[in-house]
Amino acid sequence: MRTIKLGTSALEVPVVAVGCMRIHSLSKLEAERFVQAALEEGANFFDHADIYGGGECESIFAEAVHMTDDVRESVILQSKCGIRKGMFDFSKEHILEAVNGSLRRLKTDYLDVLLLHRPDALVEPEEVAEAFDILESSGKVRHFGVSNQKPMQIELLKRYVRQPLVANQLQLSITNATMISNGINVNMENESAIDRDGSVLDYCRLHDITIQPWSPFQYGFFEGVFLNNDKFKELNQKIDEIADRYDVSNTTIAIAWLLRHPANMQPVIGTMNIGRLRDSCKASEIRLTREEWYDIYRAAGNILP
Repeated sequence: MRTIKLGTSALEVPVVAVGCMRIHSLSKLEAERFVQAALEEGANFFDHADIYGGGECESIFAEAVHMTDDVRESVILQSKCGIRKGMFDFSKEHILEAVNGSLRRLKTDYLDVLLLHRPDALVEPEEVAEAFDILESSGKVRHFGVSNQKPMQIELLKRYVRQPLVANQLQLSITNATMISNGINVNMENESAIDRDGSVLDYCRLHDITIQPWSPFQYGFFEGVFLNNDKFKELNQKIDEIADRYDVSNTTIAIAWLLRHPANMQPVIGTMNIGRLRDSCKASEIRLTREEWYDIYRAAGNILP
């Protein structure tokens, strides 16, 4: 598995992250086999959140990986906090409480990365800074980042937070590529020209913040997958054509499309299917040509100005 640096940190991470949001849907044996398959592929970066399965996903993962001190040093653990029932909460108290809960469930003393989940409208960045300082000085969290945040929200945090923000987890796929399209359609009077995220793609590149695309196979907001979907016939025809050219699956090409972008992204795959996991990991070996990348982009219904 090819690796990249996570943001400005010295942490080397695989280019494909394994999302554990659905691991509670597996049996104990299935979870063990899935985690082992990921490790065999070199995909040792596991993405969690305290809300996944109501916390159950972190506990199941710890059991599946047979967490020990030796095992802990062979995996990279990222978790997220800030989403509560009916609200978002970036208070100092909640961040500290959430991290302690994740550590307990994951059976570890530290997280490699902590991300603040969806933006809290009532965030007081001074409190976030205090929480981060406590977590860093205690050794409970080594690196910090955000999720679903736009540039000015990150800038507000950076005014108070001492630690580098190394990652920003954002929804991005071939069919959900508005952050790419608005950069292509600058100064145009069309839907694609609308900047919905404050040019977050360019911002993260300028500030060496690794973008972690979530739901890389989804269209809409969890409406379904675009692969093998009749709603996206032209797109699937093009992906299949290119997949045949490289002798890989359409899953591989969908991830390779994201990895071809020079922002050095780290897609978070949420599949619990070992075959699709392995196909996703193969994408690290493929570099699409510029023509292939744009062919897929246009096949998804995007029109070049």
